Amino acid sequence: MSQRKIPVIVLAGFLGSGKTTLLNHLLRNSGSTRIGAIVNDFGSINIDAMAIAGQVDSMVALDSGCLCCVADPGDLDEMLDRLARPAARIDVIVIEASGLAEPQSMIRMLLASSDERITYGGLVEVLDAAEYEATRARHPELDRHVRIADLVVLNKADRVGPEALAGLLDTIAGLGPGTPVVTAEHGRVDPALLFDPRPRTEHTEPVHQLSFDELYADLAHEDDDHSGHLHTLYDSVEFTTAEPLAPRAFMDFLDARPAGLFRIKGHVRFAPDAQTRKYGLHAVGGHLRFEPSPWARAERPATQLVMIGAGIDAGALTKELRGCVDPAPETATAEQLLCVLRHVRGE
Repeated sequence: MSQRKIPVIVLAGFLGSGKTTLLNHLLRNSGSTRIGAIVNDFGSINIDAMAIAGQVDSMVALDSGCLCCVADPGDLDEMLDRLARPAARIDVIVIEASGLAEPQSMIRMLLASSDERITYGGLVEVLDAAEYEATRARHPELDRHVRIADLVVLNKADRVGPEALAGLLDTIAGLGPGTPVVTAEHGRVDPALLFDPRPRTEHTEPVHQLSFDELYADLAHEDDDHSGHLHTLYDSVEFTTAEPLAPRAFMDFLDARPAGLFRIKGHVRFAPDAQTRKYGLHAVGGHLRFEPSPWARAERPATQLVMIGAGIDAGALTKELRGCVDPAPETATAEQLLCVLRHVRGE
């Protein structure tokens, strides 16, 4: 059975957008998920690294330079190796880019990495709603960053009025059509949009001490009212079928998925490979990855997917997926899988 690869998520955004705040939020709300972080900033004192050092499971700090400017990709591989080694037991790696980093260069470096234990997990671009126009004027490349992002987090949404917020959302939608945009306050986004948090058990030690504010918030919710929790902002749709899916039809479904559908995870049973391999699926916004692996001996071959989004039509999604079932799986050929294999690393 193939070894599980560790997803590497790039967290980008210009200075002051709230990347460190968002990363700290992920660390505090990751359950038992072990997060490794690569944090870098300009200058001899890495303030971002200092801000998260007390909470992260394992961290590599790059001082006095920008990761996207590293000339030798082997330097990045060395950092990833320290976090991906089995002894670290890391589940996901987050690279918090410098506020002046070029995310496209970082993506290329990750895709060129020789470390077989990691895989690119998508680009999350963090924007400051209150300073968006000023930042865009200073950094015209922001438009390009939005276009290549797999998920955009419009942070500090509480600092602008409803009309201004609606205008920002329209602007961002025009820059990156189809790219999902999540509004946030204080970097609070559901970790499940980016990775699969493992639930913390009663025997699991927390990774940080609760602040008084957090403790007060926990006490205030002892009445089990979940209306204010992050997960209530999103919809979850599940889809399961033992019937093999047609590769081309399923890829058409993914290409046309609605903007409100932020994430899809699970595995797919394709007609040409129905009895031998399953295809693990990880999709965050525009980023898409398949990971083929053999079915376990006691596993019943079937497609099992979970879709997470906001304002999505569960009935319509389920109907579209039902339409992906191959009507004649016995006639399927290996060539039909080529559209899927394009999204498998190393194929």
